[in-house]
Amino acid sequence: MRIERWRPFGSVERWEPFRGLNDIQSEVNRLFDGVLGRPSAVEGTRGARVWMPVVDVYETTDDLVLSFEIPGVREDNISLSITGDLLTVKGERTFDRELNDESYRYIERVYGKFERTVQLPMPVQADKVKATYRDGVLEVRLPKAEEVKPKAIKIDIL
Repeated sequence: MRIERWRPFGSVERWEPFRGLNDIQSEVNRLFDGVLGRPSAVEGTRGARVWMPVVDVYETTDDLVLSFEIPGVREDNISLSITGDLLTVKGERTFDRELNDESYRYIERVYGKFERTVQLPMPVQADKVKATYRDGVLEVRLPKAEEVKPKAIKIDIL
């Protein structure tokens, strides 16, 4: 048998009017990011944060160009593959410092593995892809397939 002290008003807990505000703000941010197409760090299956790099896609007359922002990732930790019309970038950003309780107040950057798959809007020549990595930006140049490139047609004036 257990004896409990009777409390007429339940447990006494300090009232904090803004307790759930951070949860609401992060949920609204997540919803806006989903609508606007901006990938961000999200909670994974086991509570680990998963992140995807942001990408810009544009085209020139001869190439389709994708620029991925992946700062803090070493070049040897990045892999690139093309399967059909899907380009996949995989890699890992590692935390190289020793974590002491006194040395860090909080850590906002996300570390760990990432994967980003982009559907290519047009056929490309997969065997002629060139990728460069500089200052945290991975630029992938995909030459367009010959049937997609614009062709100039001469008009004869009579």
